[in-house]
Formats: sequence, C-alpha cells, structure tokens
Amino acid sequence: MDAQSRPVGAEETVKSSRSHLVALKKKLRAEIPATRLLGIEPARCNSGALVLKAPLAPNRNDKGTAFAGSLCAIATLAGWSAIWLALRDAGLEGIIVIQDSSIRYLRPVTRDFEARCSMPAPAQLARFLAALRKQGKARLKLRVVIPKAGTDAVTFTGRYVARLSK
Repeated sequence: MDAQSRPVGAEETVKSSRSHLVALKKKLRAEIPATRLLGIEPARCNSGALVLKAPLAPNRNDKGTAFAGSLCAIATLAGWSAIWLALRDAGLEGIIVIQDSSIRYLRPVTRDFEARCSMPAPAQLARFLAALRKQGKARLKLRVVIPKAGTDAVTFTGRYVARLSK
C-alpha cells in the first residue's frame, strides 16, 4: 500500500499543512544558519515524504555540479526536519541529533535539487514516539534520496536520536 492510500486512523502520521512548512522554515532559518546560506527550504510534506529544496548556484563546486557537502547537508536536514515535524504533530519538543549516517553519490547533480525523506510507516513512527514519551529519548533510521531525471543521484541513510526537552 502506498503512502497516499494508507488508511489514517489512530495511527501516528506526519500531517501536511502549509503552516507546518512555514514553521519548519522559520525553525531552520533561526537555528541552522547554513540553511540560509545554502538556500535550503521546505518544499512540501505529506504522510509519505518530506521534501526540502535548494538552488544549485550557492551549492556549486568547481565542476559546476552540486557540492557533495551541500548534498550531505540537505539530506541530513531532510531527516532532521521529518523528525521535527513528527514531534510537533505529537505535541512534543525535543533535541534532535544525527547519530550516524551513510551517503552514496551515484550521479552528478547539475540543477536545482530536492531531498526527499521517506516518512516512517505509521506503526514505526508510533513506536518511536512511544519510546520517546516513556524513556525520554528514542532513535529512528530514515532514508533520503536526491533524485535526478527519474533516478537516484544521491542516497542517504541516517540514524537520528531525539531527546525530550526538559
């Protein structure tokens, strides 16, 4: 069953709304200054994925393609942002860090780009939030892709840790 046809009931999902994206953009700009410099901002979100976008110009390398560090930054931020939105939807506030990650650069990125973080299945998200509420911290592994012409240019997997704010 794809993300769009998944039934919504008591299961936890990340809600899609313009106000969520506005709040996320404000959070990124205020607390992660590199997002301003790199032009990274939220593009869209639904129960299936969160997408961040960035222009090529401030992220170019000497070859005229996207700099690997910028691609890693937007991928890392896509996962971080997905968790931030999930906590917001659940009425929780926390500190989110990346514990470890792996990234593969498969093709050069030659245009403005997007990083698409697949949202966890509702049951997985519910377990994460339950552990966070019970133990005060929890881990979640997320996958992010940066597509190019219908195929993956970059793949990223990150394990994030969230800790409730005191």
